[in-house]
Amino acid sequence: KTAFGSVGRRIPYQTVHVINQDGESLGNMHRAEALKLMDQHDLKLVLLRENVEPPVYRLMTGQQIHEEQLKRAEKKKSSTKSEMVQKELSFSSAIAKNDLDTKTKQIAQWIEKKYHVKITIRQAK
Repeated sequence: KTAFGSVGRRIPYQTVHVINQDGESLGNMHRAEALKLMDQHDLKLVLLRENVEPPVYRLMTGQQIHEEQLKRAEKKKSSTKSEMVQKELSFSSAIAKNDLDTKTKQIAQWIEKKYHVKITIRQAK
């Protein structure tokens, strides 16, 4: 889906359903009327639902658009965090102390970030 924001003056539909900035339905109107209303109240038109007949647009202030974009970004961010991230490290049984310390610090950082850590220990030759 495209980014949420003002459509400007580009409305490809003849008739649109308009909702005012308070969420009240203003009914179906010709796009010229919607643009006139937008100019009179110094608001922006935002497409809410495109796949209905007629498409639904909402009159919003710049601040309302910005807040809605922040909400959507936060929602998207929280949904992607639910995916489990797994990290894997492989050790040799003959690992040097310095290398072991470095890898241990890396594991601690991953655990702080709530990653799942898988450790494999291989036998030295």
